[in-house]
Amino acid sequence: MKLHRHSIRLKEYDYSQPGAYFVMMATFQRDGLFGQVANDEMQLNEFGTIAEDCWCVIPEHFSNVGLGAYVVMPNHVHGIIVIYDDCRGTIYRAPTIEQFGKPIAGSLPTIIRTYKAAVTREIRYKSNVTIIWQRNYYEHVIRNEKEWDRIHRYIESNPMNWEIDEENLLRT
Repeated sequence: MKLHRHSIRLKEYDYSQPGAYFVMMATFQRDGLFGQVANDEMQLNEFGTIAEDCWCVIPEHFSNVGLGAYVVMPNHVHGIIVIYDDCRGTIYRAPTIEQFGKPIAGSLPTIIRTYKAAVTREIRYKSNVTIIWQRNYYEHVIRNEKEWDRIHRYIESNPMNWEIDEENLLRT
């Protein structure tokens, strides 16, 4: 039996064009690899620090990328990635051109793949954990300032809402 993988990306959307994106990447089997939430604050362990450090250097590897709010949680990472045009113009344009085929330098999938690979490489170097990430990631195109503000607040409040978060497999 051959399994068919379906893309969860928006059809006919060019993820290499300028835009702001909310992303969420989950750990394999939602394992709490990155630390714990205590007193409504995320307490990063060694692996969580690796995930955060790799996140913070994304703009050093992609010159047209900036970062908005982010948080490393016990079993996932939320963040805002901004892809600018060459002139650092608007980030709210909604590109619609689909590009299939080879990885596209500077595209959102390439940025996420590079980030996940860097975290995996660093954690494997320090431990015997082999699988870090769940396949794929969630993304949402941020289309205006109102959405940006709502998502920014969501990310910042994530540790305070951990007890009721659906990603928290230990919630009561």
